[in-house]
Amino acid sequence: MNMKSGMLAELWKNRSYYLMAAPGLAVLIAIAYLPYPGMILAFKNFNPMDGIYGSPWAGFENFKFFLDNGDFLRITMNTLWINFNYILWGTILAVVFALMLNELKNRLMKKLFQSIMFIPYFFSFAIVGKLVLLLFSNDHGLVNELIQASNGNAIQWYTDPEHWVKIIVSTNIWKNVGYTVIIYLAVITGIDEEMLEAASLDGASRLQKIRYILIPNLIPTIIILTLMSIGRIFFGDFALIYAIVENNGLLYETTDVIDTYIYRSMITGGGEYGMMTAVGLCQSVVGFIVVLGSNWLVKKYDKDSSLF
Repeated sequence: MNMKSGMLAELWKNRSYYLMAAPGLAVLIAIAYLPYPGMILAFKNFNPMDGIYGSPWAGFENFKFFLDNGDFLRITMNTLWINFNYILWGTILAVVFALMLNELKNRLMKKLFQSIMFIPYFFSFAIVGKLVLLLFSNDHGLVNELIQASNGNAIQWYTDPEHWVKIIVSTNIWKNVGYTVIIYLAVITGIDEEMLEAASLDGASRLQKIRYILIPNLIPTIIILTLMSIGRIFFGDFALIYAIVENNGLLYETTDVIDTYIYRSMITGGGEYGMMTAVGLCQSVVGFIVVLGSNWLVKKYDKDSSLF
C-alpha cells in the first residue's frame, strides 16, 4: 500500500501525536473493548466450574428476572429522577459559578475560590458518606443541632426517605461541580477578547455580555457534556449512594437505584453473575439508544453541537 495515501499516511504524518495517545488508547481498549466477549454471560446460567463458555444457555431468563421483578418500575424511576436532577442542577450551577468566577478580577481570589470548589472532587466516597452522617445524624447531626438551636424540631433524617433525593443530588453537585466549572471556565477563557471589547464599546453591560456573548459560546459545550451524561442516565451513582445510604432499608423507597438493587441481589442471591451482566447490558443498550435519540434532536437544532 502506498504510504502517501490513506490511513497509513495519516498515521505516519501525525506519528508523534498518536504515540503520545497510545498509552491512553491501550487502557481504553483493555477496559472498554476487550471485555466485550464476556457479554455472552447475560445469556448463560453461569457456573464457575464450567466457565463462561461452558455454562449452559439460559436464553433471556436473566433479563426476565429483572424486568418481571415487582421493584423494577420503582428503582428505574428513582434512577432516572436522580440522574435528571444531577444533569439539570449540576449544569445550571456549574455555568453560574463559572460565570461568577469569570467576573472576579482579582486573580488570587479567583484561584482561591476555584480551588475551594475543586477540592471535594478528590474526596473518597467513604469520606463523603461520613461527612453526610455528621451533618444529618438523627441524634447529634449538625443540621439537627442548628434546627433545635432555632427552637425547631429535630428531623429523623435516617428514617424518612422524603428528603434523600435532595441530599444525594446536593452531595453529588458539591463533589463534582468544581470539575465542571473548570471546563466551562476554559471555554470562557477561549472566547475572543475582541468580541467582549467591541460589546463594551457599544455600551453593553456585564449582564448583556453574559447573555449575548458568554452563554451562546458555552451552549455547544453544555450540549456535549449533557449528551455524555445522558448516556449514563440509566446507571445509578452507586459509589456515592451506597456510601451515604448503605443498607438502610428505610430509605430505599426514594434512594434505591438499579445499581444498588443489583448489588444487594448479588450479595443475598449467591452471586447471580448472569443476571447482573444482563442488567448492565440493558443499561448500556438503552443508554446508547437514548444518546442516539438525543444527538439526533441536537442535530436538528445545531449540527455543529452534536457529538457525531
